[in-house]
Amino acid sequence: MTPSQQIDALIDGLGDWRGDALARLRKAILAADAEITEEWKWMGSPVWCCAGNLVVGNAHKDKVKLTFSQGASLADPAGLFNNGFGGKVWRAIDLHQGDSLDEAALTALVRRAVAFNREKAAAKAKKSARPKTSTDT
Repeated sequence: MTPSQQIDALIDGLGDWRGDALARLRKAILAADAEITEEWKWMGSPVWCCAGNLVVGNAHKDKVKLTFSQGASLADPAGLFNNGFGGKVWRAIDLHQGDSLDEAALTALVRRAVAFNREKAAAKAKKSARPKTSTDT
């Protein structure tokens, strides 16, 4: 089964508001960039990637959680993040039954995450491509 099929099965298997919410969130995430891929990691979590991990999605008993791998580095003008402010790296969006979310703002946030990952990958590639000097030891 492919990761996309596993995510389909997860959404179908939830059978309640969490499946509907995860399906809408997935659509908004995938709309951000044509190069986003779906993966299945960490013992059953949907992960959306582009030049590295972007977002992990989890359905909990009372919420759907989207955790952005580099969320602390992303501008969030729409104020979507509502969890993870104590950490230095990740930020999350927790959705409970009845909550609404601006899906266009989510797509824009994912675009910022893609840009962040690409810039980070380009900087890493540039650093590894530069000639070694005597001060690099």
